[in-house]
Amino acid sequence: MSAYGQFCPVALGTEIVAERWTPLILRELLAGAKRFSDIQRGVPRMSRNLLAQRLVSLQRAGIIDRHAPKKGSGPEYHLTDAGRELRGVVDALGTWGYKWASKDLTAEHLDPDFVMWALRRYVRVDELPDARVVVLVTFRGDSRHRYWLVLQRPEADLCVIDPGFDVDVEMHAELEAMARVTLGQLPLVQAMKAGRIEVTGAPRYRRGLCNWLGITRFAPAAGR
Repeated sequence: MSAYGQFCPVALGTEIVAERWTPLILRELLAGAKRFSDIQRGVPRMSRNLLAQRLVSLQRAGIIDRHAPKKGSGPEYHLTDAGRELRGVVDALGTWGYKWASKDLTAEHLDPDFVMWALRRYVRVDELPDARVVVLVTFRGDSRHRYWLVLQRPEADLCVIDPGFDVDVEMHAELEAMARVTLGQLPLVQAMKAGRIEVTGAPRYRRGLCNWLGITRFAPAAGR
């Protein structure tokens, strides 16, 4: 690093956290992801090798700690005090991106895996009924991807392989419409009325989806 970089705190911070993909890894860690597989599900276009390299860099920088694996499982990654203090930076980037960059969202720039991972993250678990509800989600023009949202308090799970439960609700959607629902830019009921998201199943489940599926926390922060 140059003498200027060594002197300037902004340059020091940028060198560590502004490397490509690193803010997204931090976002996943701040959201509660601890295992390699969970972090990768939040950055589906990032290769496993590159993710492993970035985690090593973050560990060397003192931003995360790598905990030894428990029996039968992989290692866990935990934010240090320094890592947790980056929440304000990540939140500011998210609010700015929501306010100024999400308006031009188009389907070709979307990854269905990430859209569904975000949808699962924003489920309002406290609003779920006592009994398990399974939602099968498919996207128009995409015959390769099928997703099962398993909604059962105290958590929501996302499966890409049939979990073997009876399906209660089916959603067949435009990918862009589903993304805008999770962003809080398009109410689910409006997307359904417009035919952009088709929902079939018992009426109580169809009504319930509007309460169960939440939106990104950046929407209120950006003034929506």
